[in-house]
Amino acid sequence: MCNHIKSIFFAVLNNPNPIQMKKIVLFMIAAAGFTAASYAQSTANATATATIVTPIGITKTTDMSFGNIAVGSAGGTVILDTAGARTITGGVTLPATTGTVAAAVFAVTGSGTYTYTITLPTTDVTLTRASGTETMIANTFTSNPSGTGTLVAGAQNVAVGATLTIAGSQVAGVYTSSTFPVTVNYN
Repeated sequence: MCNHIKSIFFAVLNNPNPIQMKKIVLFMIAAAGFTAASYAQSTANATATATIVTPIGITKTTDMSFGNIAVGSAGGTVILDTAGARTITGGVTLPATTGTVAAAVFAVTGSGTYTYTITLPTTDVTLTRASGTETMIANTFTSNPSGTGTLVAGAQNVAVGATLTIAGSQVAGVYTSSTFPVTVNYN
């Protein structure tokens, strides 16, 4: 296009006819305008969206209970699994009258079929005898599902078990802990 304009320009300079010159000059101005328009900018538009999902929530529905336990002079452990079954080690026995035995259960709620992480206590939880100072330790917490859960229609239950360590000749009585945390977060 530029070479064509140059040739027209030289033709104007070499042409003594004023009417023809006016036509050529007008043509050159119009051609220059079209050349500039071919390099004009271009614009496109986009939109922005955001989706707010239901916050994840967790509520305790069942407290953990190791049930009735007997111990002699040798201590041991009671392992409470996520289904509420108990196994023992050391000098611990389980009486025929079991008392209340239950894994802790938490109801998790949220959005659709989202997945989430489950964080269990990583430190010891101390159980203290009512009207006393004697203690036992619960630790090695487990959960079902383990580590990661998947909501079904926005809900799922998480069962939590643990290991209770009992000293030899532990003083009889009801032992209770303060609350322990179970945390859930969307992945």
